[in-house]
Amino acid sequence: MNRRDLPCSAKLVLKIIEAKGKATFKELLQESLLPERTLREAIRLLIKGGFIKRGICLNDTRTRIYECIKVEREGNIGP
Repeated sequence: MNRRDLPCSAKLVLKIIEAKGKATFKELLQESLLPERTLREAIRLLIKGGFIKRGICLNDTRTRIYECIKVEREGNIGP
């Protein structure tokens, strides 16, 4: 999946994660101002597309942390 194929909501979430490095669902919800359901779908698409990965917060194992795993350069995905 290419970044251009993503819906606007997923692109916004990806930009926020790229800028912050890592972000929790709550942080993404506050910064993106997206509805919860839209944010969950955007995260699902980004994980499925291989743009981000989900990790566990060591301070609170109920909290998930999202971070980028791919960088797009000159229209191509990957290094």
